[in-house]
This record gives sequence, structure tokens and C-alpha cells, in this order.
Amino acid sequence: MPKSVFRFLSRQPDSVELENENYVLRLPRYQDFNQWHKLRAASRQFLEPWEPTWRRDELTEGAYRARVIRGKQEYASGQAIPLFLFHKDRMTLLGGITIGYIRRGAAQSCMIGYWMGETYAGQGHMFAALQLVIPYIFTVLELHRIEAACIPDNARSIRLLEKAGFQREGYLRGYLKINGQWHDHVMFSLLATDTDKGRITDSR
Repeated sequence: MPKSVFRFLSRQPDSVELENENYVLRLPRYQDFNQWHKLRAASRQFLEPWEPTWRRDELTEGAYRARVIRGKQEYASGQAIPLFLFHKDRMTLLGGITIGYIRRGAAQSCMIGYWMGETYAGQGHMFAALQLVIPYIFTVLELHRIEAACIPDNARSIRLLEKAGFQREGYLRGYLKINGQWHDHVMFSLLATDTDKGRITDSR
């Protein structure tokens, strides 16, 4: 993976914010609801085949507020870091990436998951997000291993992970219930020893 220079902007213990010259990654906020709702609603058919079944209240403001609260709690407890991806031009919401299932102790690992609005898919935005997230995981969180699993038919996601340097490890039968059905997944991983971790400019 090429070096990615980014700034770790947040000075608050209950938040995180990453940026480079074109993108910002940060925790979801209540005021993001309108952008989030518009993007998710417009991308529903595009996203549903790759996600858990959407609830009836999936796109309501109440469900979104609960999501934001849960994200803050997970971040504060060290369990997960859900991030929204914005393009700096007008701070347009493009999608999201979550650093989840953070495990310490002997494992020192996490799993990433991501989604992209249909309008912005296939334009390199998520690869750019990975160039921000991967050095943060290895250098700031000091984890050793990143895992990512995707449905075998999701060729776009597989290409993304391979381009980012992830290696295919194995085949997981009936791994996750996606869109109402149990699906096999392909497991990929990236180790701290597989990359130079990029460089960080810490503005705190």
C-alpha cells in the first residue's frame, strides 16, 4: 500500500477525526441525519444485497439518533469505531467504514466493514478511506491484524481489499446473515508486518 499522510485531528477523548487533502473520516453526528437519510434512501437497492436486513424504522430519525448514541458508546468502550466518510468539497457524505470487533490481549485485532452510496461507488473513495484507516489502526490503535469478510459474489469489494494489500485467507460457511439469508464469506486479512503503516501527522 502506498504511504498515506493523514492528520489525527481530534483532541477529545470521546471522538476521533482523520483527514487528508481530500477526505475526512469522523464519528457520526446528529446533524448528519439529513445527508445520511438521503444517501441511504437513494442507495437502498444498491446496498441491501450486501447488508443485514433493514428494519422497518431503518431510515427514521429516531433510529439514526440511536445509532449515533451506540457509536459513541462503542468508541468510548474501545469496542468499535464507526466512521462517516466525507469529501472535503462541501463536506459531502460518501459512505462509511467501521473498525469493529476490536480485540486486545493476545489477539490485538479488529474487523472492518464499509458501505458506499451508489452515486459514489467505483470512484476510488473507499480505497482512499482505507489509506486513512489502515495507518490509524496499526499506529494509533496499535493493533496487529485487520480482518475483512465479504460475500464471494461481491467482486468489487474483493478487488478493493486486494488493491489495499489484504490477503485471502479462507472460506467461511454460513458466516453472516445478509439480507435475510445466511451467506458464505471469504476472509481477508492485513497484518502490521505487511505494510509500512504510512505516516501520521498528529495535530493535537
